[in-house]
Amino acid sequence: QVQLVESGGGLAQAGDSLRLSCASSGGAFSTISVGWFRQAPGRERDFVARVSWLGGSADYADSVKGRFAISRDNAKNTVYLQMNSLESQDTAVYYCAADTSPYAHPDDYARSEAYDYWGQGTRVTVSS
Repeated sequence: QVQLVESGGGLAQAGDSLRLSCASSGGAFSTISVGWFRQAPGRERDFVARVSWLGGSADYADSVKGRFAISRDNAKNTVYLQMNSLESQDTAVYYCAADTSPYAHPDDYARSEAYDYWGQGTRVTVSS
């Protein structure tokens, strides 16, 4: 059983930066791929970014590419999402999720169904 706890959300202005953290416990963290998703009011949950279990590769949604950076610290069992040049369209609840068998479906990282465990979410509000 993997537990995920997000933190770092809050209120920001357009152009600001925020760093979200996702702390994991209860699993073999180094074997887990971790993704970030977000859900804006009235919209479906969308993929944002994902870091592979070894940290050697990262993937991003086109909407955040060049502005957001995902990283992981396996010694701290934590994944980070550095969000720069925030825009009002980034307003959403951000969720981190763990895929405990990423090697079984390496091309499905953008699908929420690929993830087994989810955090409770952290809210990010960006004012223009």
